[in-house]
Parts: sequence; structure tokens; C-alpha cells
Amino acid sequence: MYENFEFDRALVKCHPTERQLMVEKMEFYAFAHFTVNTFTDREWGDGTEPESAFNPTELDADQWVEALKAAGITGLILTCKHHDGFCLWPSKYTEHSVKNSPYKNGQGDVVREVSEACARGGIRFGVYLSPWDRNCQVYGQGEPYDDYFCNQLTELLTQYGDLFTVWFDGACGEGPNGKKQVYDWERYYALIRRLQPDAAISITGPDIRWCGNEAGDTRESEWSVLPRTVRLEEEVAENSQTSDNAAFREKKLRDEDRDLGSREILRKATELTWRPSETDTSIRPGWFYHSWEDDKVRSVETLIDIWYRTVGGNSTLLLNIPPDRRGLFHEVDVARLRGMGEYIRRTFAVNFAEDAVITADTDNGYDLPENVKEDSYDTYYKPFDGDNTPTLHIRLNEPKNVTHVVIKECIPYSQRIERFGIDVRVGDAWVEVCAGTTVGYKKIAKFDAVETQEIRIRILDSRVAPIISFVGVY
Repeated sequence: MYENFEFDRALVKCHPTERQLMVEKMEFYAFAHFTVNTFTDREWGDGTEPESAFNPTELDADQWVEALKAAGITGLILTCKHHDGFCLWPSKYTEHSVKNSPYKNGQGDVVREVSEACARGGIRFGVYLSPWDRNCQVYGQGEPYDDYFCNQLTELLTQYGDLFTVWFDGACGEGPNGKKQVYDWERYYALIRRLQPDAAISITGPDIRWCGNEAGDTRESEWSVLPRTVRLEEEVAENSQTSDNAAFREKKLRDEDRDLGSREILRKATELTWRPSETDTSIRPGWFYHSWEDDKVRSVETLIDIWYRTVGGNSTLLLNIPPDRRGLFHEVDVARLRGMGEYIRRTFAVNFAEDAVITADTDNGYDLPENVKEDSYDTYYKPFDGDNTPTLHIRLNEPKNVTHVVIKECIPYSQRIERFGIDVRVGDAWVEVCAGTTVGYKKIAKFDAVETQEIRIRILDSRVAPIISFVGVY
């Protein structure tokens, strides 16, 4: 028992950095895949596309931001340069850029337009810069390409305001010399830390990890405390080298990737880290816009299901919405985003727990159960050390039709809960409406409507005494 206690105490020493916490609190943000591929009707360009191919006729980044905000999206990551090497800003280091396109007679800067629209709209801005550049002649030559890449990265880090993330995949291929480029990741990371110290480095980076698939598949138990050796992004690199990775986009999580952070897994680790999950998926079958996918846009119901399983399952959601050849989000995509946002706002408009009486089944502990009414890490409920299985009782001021319970752990003190149950009182009996495993940043328990005045949350197993920052009833 003592050995297990010391082991569990070691696990909860892992907690998020300020950068990680900032991204986790954003919950739901967007990708916009946009480049010459939009106009050549391809998913991956080969770098030989003429600059003249890029010519959006009605580009309106404010329209993008308005559509995103309607869905409740809090940030936007733009593919500033994809694998084809075409830059959406007038980079000084290549001619394969918007500056040589017909767009605004070569005077356009899409990165600036999008970053400024995000600022006007009050959402955060982030950048994607592909490490694989199929147009660059020094790709594959080692340090000369690293110099080139860092020069372009510096332009993005210094000319477009504060960034919430720099998003890298591990895409890698052969250069004109027939050799693969070995990326100097530590050099790239150091540059970001110096020029944008508050930005998270995501996916192929130390701050935010890839969920393990692009289909929107999620884990029943999503842990943020992991062995430092977990490297799921390597599969992104392997699959990004193919010209047609449609099958990869539909592939679900592998069985061996389902459990990343159980006690059994962590006992084998030599070093642990906090690395929260991000689930990236597209609103359409592809990542770039194709007119023949206009009738294949995911339904509101499907998008909501993904949102519940990601945002409500200790992962952030990165949803791709690709602009069309006009430079606008397509009307179908906009309608889906609006429907999604309307559902979320309507469902979570009133928190019945705000006026409830909240108590615990044991001595109050270090902090009061009533603290969970406030959605803040400054206040929380924590039982006394050693009490790993407390129960919270929530008595509403009158009977309500209840369909959701939200639980959030105080993750600045790590992730602790391993198993929980939620019951409602119906007449004289308690009826279990949900059972789950991990909570972490947020767990949204959804169940069939039931009229009740009393709810209880039973923590059935926790690594050490759980710390709960918020409970909501809807």
C-alpha cells in the first residue's frame, strides 16, 4: 500500500505549464487549410504548381472569423505554408509565394489578413508551417535548409502579432539531392521560445500532442500524464508522405494507442510528462476544399458527437474548415458551424448547480464543496489526504429535467480521478445515469433526460485525493 501511495504521489507531480493550460482552456479551435491545392483540386501539392494558380476572388477573413465564432470556436490556425512550399505571405526567402500570384496583383498577404481578422473578432491566431517543402532546392541538405526554414519561421513569429500556437506535423520527404531532411527541431523550438515565449508548440513539439488519428476517434480514458517517450506524431510523418492519404484520414485509433497513461503503463516509464491531447479532424472528407465534397460536409449531429467526445473527454478539438476558391467558407460549412454553436449555447445556457446546495459525504476536507460552483482554478473542493473516494451531493432548489453533468478537475494540481459514477434520485431510489473513467480538464456526462432534484457524483478511484474545480448540471 505504501509503495502504491508513493507511486501515485509521483504521478500527480506532473501538471500543465501556462502555455498548455492556455490551450486547454480554449477547448475548441479551428484549422484553415488554404493554398494552391485549393485551386488545383489536390490534397498534397508537389511544389511545381505555378504561383498564378492562387487567385481567390472574394477572400474575406472576417467572414471566416464570424462563422467560427458562431460555432463557439476560440482560435484559428492558418496553413501559412503546406508541403508544396507556397507561402501565403510575401516571404523574402522564396519566389514561390503569394507575392508572385494574381491575388491583389501580388500585393496580398493572406497571413496578415487572417491574423488581423482574428484580432478584430476577438479570437486567437496560430500558424502552421510545414517542415517539408517540396519546392525548396536546398531541402535535404541539412543545415542550409534549417537556415531557410528558420528564416521563414522568424517572419511568421515577428510580423503577425501574438500567436497562441505554432503547429508542426512531422512531414518529411526527399529533397532534389535524393536525401531526406533531418530537421533540427531543437533549433526550431528555441527560436519559438525566444520570439513567441507564450505560444504552445503543438503536435511535433513538447506542449500539445496528437490524439493518434484524423477521424475524430477518441479514447474512453484520456490521460494527460504520460511517459515522455510517447511519439504518436511519427505516424503523421509517415502518412503525410503519400500523395493520397484518404484512408489514413478515416483510420481509427490503433488498439495499442488506446491506453497511454494507466498506472500499468506509467510503471514502465523512466520519466513522465504532462502532454495533453488535441483531436484534429476536418468538417469535410478532405483537408482542402473540393467542390465535389459540398454534399459530404459533416452533419451538425456528427460534429456535436465529436465535440462531446473531445472537449467533453479531456481533449481539445481542432476542426478544419477549408476556404473555397472564392476565399470564403462555403455556405454549407457555415450553416453546420452555426447549427453546432446554437446547440451548444442552448444546451449549456443555464447551470442548475449555481443555486444548488452542494455537500460532501465526509468531513469537508481542506476546501468547501460549494467552491465547485465557480468555474475557476482559484477555488476548488479537496477532501483530506487519503480520502480518494469522496461523494459530492447536489440538491437543486426544485426538480429539473437534467441531461448533462460537467466535472472539471483542478489540473494545475495534475490529473487524479481514475473512475467515477453519477447518480440521480428518482423517488426513493438512486439511479446511475453515467459511469466513466478519467476526468482531467473536463468531462461532459450526457444521458437521457430525467426529472430529479438530487444528483450525486461518486469518485470511485483516484490516484490521490481528487481536487475538483467545477461541477455543472444542465
